[in-house]
Amino acid sequence: GDDDLANNWCFHILVISLLRFNLYMWYTNICNMLFLTRNRRILHQSIDFNQIDKEWNWDNFVILQALIASLAIYMFPQEFANLPVWKTKGLVAIVVIHVVVSEPLYYWLHRLLHTNYLFTPYHSFHHSSAVPQPVTVGSTTFLEELLVTAVLGLPILGCSLSGYGSKSIIYGYVLVFDFLRCLGHSNVEIMPHWIFDYFPFFRFIIYTPTYYSLHHSEMKSNYCLFMPLYDTMWNTLNTKSWGLHKKISLDSGKSTRVPDFVFLAHVVDITSALHVPFVIRSFSAMAYSARLFLLPLWPFTFAVMIVMWARSKTFLLSSYNLRGRLHQTWVVPRFGFQYFLPFACQGINNHIEEAILRADKLGVKVISLAALNKNESLNRGGTLFVKKHPNLKVRVVHGNTLTAAVILNEINEDVKEVFLTGATSKLGRAIALYLCRRGVHVLMLTLSTERFQNIQEEAPSKCRKNLVQVTKYQAAKNCKTWVIGKWITPGQQRWAPSGTHFHQFVVPPILAFRRTAPTETLPL
Repeated sequence: GDDDLANNWCFHILVISLLRFNLYMWYTNICNMLFLTRNRRILHQSIDFNQIDKEWNWDNFVILQALIASLAIYMFPQEFANLPVWKTKGLVAIVVIHVVVSEPLYYWLHRLLHTNYLFTPYHSFHHSSAVPQPVTVGSTTFLEELLVTAVLGLPILGCSLSGYGSKSIIYGYVLVFDFLRCLGHSNVEIMPHWIFDYFPFFRFIIYTPTYYSLHHSEMKSNYCLFMPLYDTMWNTLNTKSWGLHKKISLDSGKSTRVPDFVFLAHVVDITSALHVPFVIRSFSAMAYSARLFLLPLWPFTFAVMIVMWARSKTFLLSSYNLRGRLHQTWVVPRFGFQYFLPFACQGINNHIEEAILRADKLGVKVISLAALNKNESLNRGGTLFVKKHPNLKVRVVHGNTLTAAVILNEINEDVKEVFLTGATSKLGRAIALYLCRRGVHVLMLTLSTERFQNIQEEAPSKCRKNLVQVTKYQAAKNCKTWVIGKWITPGQQRWAPSGTHFHQFVVPPILAFRRTAPTETLPL
């Protein structure tokens, strides 16, 4: 009956919607894998937070089209009843309707949206995304989505009304339609130029990411949906389309611009690994926080970690321009806990050394060792590599000075006592010496009296009394300012009195289980 039909097609619409959502998300994720796509990118500028915010609800069009599809099924119940799984004539029918109806219809609707009267209120929002990416497809006005829904729906409806419809045709057409839209908006040129050299007629059949990118940036040409035939017919083909495509395609194997500065980071832990731009796009645009619903992804992430440990090399994570200089973040394929495994240290140092030598060969000016890559016990803050390769042209630095400055700036002037863990590290030493000069009483947690005395001797004689060695957390049970430079357990945190402010520069960050204690996590 009608109820069975509705339930059946509601299920199919739900499945199609989920498939579409995942297609757009994973295509976007792959485009954000700069270690794969950096030499094939058309526009090299990075995506700013304004664009991310504007495209936040990109998937609204999937919901809208699902609702309209449900309405169409209730309007034409007989035509969608008992559709076969496959019908060969349906493939021919839907291709013909697409080429004859959808392509020219979209072309003229799109061209009309670029007229002076319609562009600003109805289409400029889409073009305000400076760097197109697959989810930019959904960054449109309501009118645009209704028009695109008609362009997408007419071939499906026409094929079904003519008696040639099938479930496979509907699934296939929608997903191919979405894939081609992802392709055009990807900003990554994957179409090889030789296809168009050997088969010139393909230039009329299928567009490329470069082809669409020219429309997105210059706007007065290349209006077609997927087939440049209609731009050619109506004289709106951008003359640079195929020449630029060939140039980008040929240059894809060449290195792009050399970065001026490289930040050499590493993965912190399994949870933070899920916040990179090519895993879950929305999370990467927000401040880090642990989310329980990510727990089902942990086994997969753990498997990836094992593969990275066995096979991966240092890779490019992000790239951005700042004041005319190109900055990049490279990542050593190791997680935070692996830096504390004695048998893993040599392998980590090998990765760091290879990254430094690669940066030197490329002509990078500065490479900064981040977090545990500069660990004193690992490579003495990077001096191991500088002494081993005295002729390095690249400057090898780390951010300890900046991190110490941020920590000290966060500590209020009225604070008279501080409890410091990781006290004999380079950062701990710098923080302790500065605070004791400021007249702050510093409780330095360390079991090494010798290392404590060495630091104490560096302080001015009148300030040495401000440095006090402690060996247990109980000594800080009345201190409300804790500076954490070494990981501590929830049980050790319990010794801090209520209202304690935690400042931390430790990797991985401590577990923030105390709701009464504000925590500052410093980027390293």
